[in-house]
Amino acid sequence: LRGLRATFDDDRLSLAATCRSQQDDAFRLDQLDALAAHVDVPLVATNDVHHHVPARRPLQDVLTCIREHCTVHDAGFRLHANAERHLKSGDEMARLFASHPAAVARTIAIADRASAFSLDEIRYQYPTEICPPGRTPLEHLRRLTYDGAAGRYPDGIPDRIASMLEHELRLIDDLNYAPYFLTVHDLVDFARSRGILCQGRGAAANSAVCFCLGVTAVDPDRLDLLFERFVSKERDEPPDIDIDFEHERREEVIQYIYGKYGRHRAALTGVVISYRARSAVRDVGKALGLSLDCVDRLAKSMDWWDDGVAVPERLRELGVSPEDRTIRHLIRLVSEIRGFPRHLSQHVGGFVITDGPLSELVPIENAAMPDRTVIEWDKDDIDAMGMLKVDVLGLGMLSCIRRAFDLVREHHGRDLAIATVPGEDPAVYDMIGRADTIGVFQIESRAQMSMLPRLRPRSFYDLVIEVAIVRPGPIQGNMVHPYLRRRCGEETAHYPDDAIRRVLGKTLGVPLFQEQAMAMAIVAAGFTPGEADQLRRAMAAWKRKGDAIYRFRDKLIGGMIGRGYAREFAERCFEQIKGFSEYGFPESHAASFALLVYVSCWLKHHYPAAFAAALINSQPMGFYAPAQIVRDAQAHGVTVHPVDVNHSAWDCTLEPCTDPSDPRRPSPTLRLGLRMVGGLAEADATPIVDAVARHGPFTSIETLQRSAGAPIRALRQLAKADAFRSLGLDRQSALWQIRVLREAPLPVLDANAAATCRAGADSDDDRARGQMLLPFVPEARKVVQDYASVGLTLRRHPVSFIRPDLDALGVTPNVELETESRWPGGRLVSVAGVVLVRQRPATAKGVVFMTIEDETGIANLIFWKDVYRAFRRIARHGSGFIAHGLVQREKQVVHVLVKRLDDIEHLFVEQLRTRSRDFH
Repeated sequence: LRGLRATFDDDRLSLAATCRSQQDDAFRLDQLDALAAHVDVPLVATNDVHHHVPARRPLQDVLTCIREHCTVHDAGFRLHANAERHLKSGDEMARLFASHPAAVARTIAIADRASAFSLDEIRYQYPTEICPPGRTPLEHLRRLTYDGAAGRYPDGIPDRIASMLEHELRLIDDLNYAPYFLTVHDLVDFARSRGILCQGRGAAANSAVCFCLGVTAVDPDRLDLLFERFVSKERDEPPDIDIDFEHERREEVIQYIYGKYGRHRAALTGVVISYRARSAVRDVGKALGLSLDCVDRLAKSMDWWDDGVAVPERLRELGVSPEDRTIRHLIRLVSEIRGFPRHLSQHVGGFVITDGPLSELVPIENAAMPDRTVIEWDKDDIDAMGMLKVDVLGLGMLSCIRRAFDLVREHHGRDLAIATVPGEDPAVYDMIGRADTIGVFQIESRAQMSMLPRLRPRSFYDLVIEVAIVRPGPIQGNMVHPYLRRRCGEETAHYPDDAIRRVLGKTLGVPLFQEQAMAMAIVAAGFTPGEADQLRRAMAAWKRKGDAIYRFRDKLIGGMIGRGYAREFAERCFEQIKGFSEYGFPESHAASFALLVYVSCWLKHHYPAAFAAALINSQPMGFYAPAQIVRDAQAHGVTVHPVDVNHSAWDCTLEPCTDPSDPRRPSPTLRLGLRMVGGLAEADATPIVDAVARHGPFTSIETLQRSAGAPIRALRQLAKADAFRSLGLDRQSALWQIRVLREAPLPVLDANAAATCRAGADSDDDRARGQMLLPFVPEARKVVQDYASVGLTLRRHPVSFIRPDLDALGVTPNVELETESRWPGGRLVSVAGVVLVRQRPATAKGVVFMTIEDETGIANLIFWKDVYRAFRRIARHGSGFIAHGLVQREKQVVHVLVKRLDDIEHLFVEQLRTRSRDFH
C-alpha cells in the first residue's frame, strides 16, 4: 500500500472496504480503517457486487464454476459464503458502515466525480499518411476519383454521374471524410495488386465516388441510392463501408493493415458473445456435475427454436427424468443464463485505425487467433465514438468466382472480371426463372427457389428485388404478397401522390428497402436526411433496445397527416417500417449482392464445369454439399471423373475432352480433387501430386509411396476413396496391398529408377493380384463406402437400390411430382429420398422446410410444427425417410405438406452417411 501511495496521490487512491455479512465484519473494518490512517489513504465503502438481487446467487455460483472449470460440488471456497453481494440501497450501505461514515462519503465523492466524465473528452483522429505529401486528402481523393471515372466512362462522364460526383465530394469535404475513402481505396488497391477479388457494399460503397475508385462494380447509374444513407451532416459520424474479399485470402488484407499502420494503431473491434440455449446447456450442465455424455445428448437435442424450453416428453426420450432435482436446476438456470455475455470475441472484420496510439483511446489485447489484436469495444461503442471502422469481410462466393475466372481463362482462353461479365443475358434469366440455381449466390435457398418462378426476374433490378424480398423484414411487414400480386397484374399499385410514386414506383408501391423507408420519411413526413438515418438506426435497434422506433411514430404519422396523407396510409407505412427491424435489406447491399448473383448465374449457365469445380474448391459455403453440386453439374451435361492418384490434383480441376457433337470443339470435364478424400491432409496429398508430375502415372502403390514419401495413413484414406483405379486396383485390393507396407525410410528414386521399380512392381502386382481372391462387394455397398470416404458417389444413387421396396410401399419417384395432371394440388402422395437440406427460418413460426433427393430428382417438403415434433427423431437426425403428405402447387412451385414419416435407413445395405446442410 505504501508503494501504491508513492505512485498515486490520495485524490486517486483509496482503500476498499466491504461488509460481507460475516462474524468478523466489524473487526475487519476497524483493521482496514487503522491501516488507511497509518499510510494516509482514504477508506472507501464498496459492496463487491456480483448479482443484483439475492435470488441470483445460484446463478452466480454456476458462473463461478464455469470460469474456474469445476463443478458446484468441487468449488469449495471459490463460491461466496452467502447471497449478500448484491446491490444494496443507500440506506442499507449507510447502516452497514455506520461506524465509518467517512468511507461512505468517499464513495459518494468518487461517484460524483465519475459522473462528470464524458466520452466527448476522448478525441479520435483519422490516419493522415494515406495522402501523398503536398496534396490534401480531398485533392488526392478527387484526382483518384476522376482518374477512375475516365476508365469507367471512356466515352465521357455522363452528366448525371458528374453531378453525383460533385455532390458526394462536397459532402465528403464538409464532413472531412476524405481520409476514410482513401483508406478504403488503398485496401481495395492492395487486394487487386495481389489478385484478390473484392467488392464493396453499402450506400457509401455504392456511391459514384466508390464506383469510380473501383471499390464496387455496381454502376450507380443503374440505381437511385440515397448517399445520405450513410453520409450526412446530421449524422456527424464516419460512413461504414463493408468490403467483401475472397474468404480464403482475407488474412492477407488483414495483415496488410497491421503492417501498414502498426499494431499500436490498428486493431479489430470486439464483439460480446452471449449464451444461447445450446451453449448454456453445455456450460451449466458441466457445472452442475452432469456426465459429459448426458450434457452432449441434451445440447444436441435442443434446436434453437425451442426458445430454451425443455419439453418433458423430449427429456424422457433422451433417458432423462424431468423430475430429477439436478435437471430441474439445469432447466431453471439455463433459462436465466440465456442472453448473458459469455466471452469477448473479435468482430468478423471490423477494423479501427487511428492516427495516434490506439491504446490512448481503448485497451488492446491479443486475440485467440495468432497475429490478431482486438480492442474491448464493440460496434455500437465505435459508432458512439465516431471512430473510423472498415469492415474487411470474407465471402466464399468471391473465392468461387475468382477460381471460376481462372479456370475459364486457362481452359477457354477468355479473360473475365466482375465488371466485364456480359450483362442482361436472356438465357441466364431463363435459367433463374426456372429456379435452376443450385450453388449460385444468395438465390439458392428453398425460399428463394420457391420465389423465383413467381417473380421471374428479367433484369438486374429484378435481381436486386429478389435478393431483398425473401428476408424477414418484408415477410413480417406483409410486403411480399402485395408485390407479387402487382407484378403479376392481379392488383394495381396505388400512390397517394407523385412524391410517393417517385420513392415506391420501382417496387410497385411496396417499400422493400431501408432506403425507401428513409426516403418516405423525408418526402412524406418532412424528416431531414439525418433524421431519416436516425429512423434507420431505430429500425435496426428496436427489438434490441425496446421502444426506440416508437419515438419516431408520432413524428412520422403526424408529419404525413400534416402533409395531407390519410391516417390509414400513414399508420400502414409505420407498420411496414417497423417490419424492417426483422432484418429488412438495404437496397445498396442488395445491389452489390445482385451483381454477384448475376455473375455466378452467368458462370453456371455458360461454364458449368468451371463453376462446379470452383464451387467445390471453395467449400464449405452455401446451401448444398459437394454431392448435390456434382449431381447438378452432371444434369447440366458435365462429365465428372472420380478422385484418382494419377490424375487428381488437390483441387478439383478441368480436363480437356472432345465434344461428340462438335469434334473440333474441346469440352472440359470435371476431375474431382484429392481434397474430396475424407481424412486426407493437403500436406500429405501435395507430395503425391508432385511425384506424379515428376515421374508420370504410377502403376504400383509401393512405387508411389517410395517416390512421394507418402505416409501409410494417407495411402489408406486414398484406398478407402477408391482412388487407385488407374492402377488397376479397386478399393478392397488397394487396402489389402497397403497392409504390407511399412513406414520405413526408403531411398528417393530418380526418374529412371522409378520407371525400373515400377516395371518390377508391375510383375509383382500381377502375381499378387492373381493370388488374391477377395470377397465380392455388391454395388450398393460400394455406394455406401463412397459416401463414407468422399461424401458423394459417381455410381448409382443410393435410393435406386431400394426402389423395389419403395415401389412395394407405394412410394412415387420424386420426378413425377412435376406432372400436374397426375399429382394435382391436394392429392395424397408418398415420396422418399436422402436429406439434402433442413431449414427453419426465424419468421416461419416453427415451420421446417426440407429437401430430399432420390435417383430421379428432388422433392421439397413442408413440416408444420406439430408434425415435426411428432416425428422429430427421424426428421431431425435421419439421413433418409419416406414422407407421406399432400401435394401443394403454386404455378411451377411444388411442395409436399408432410403428415407422416417412415424411416428407410434399415432398407440400405449399410448405414448411409450422407452429409446434409442444416440451417437452424
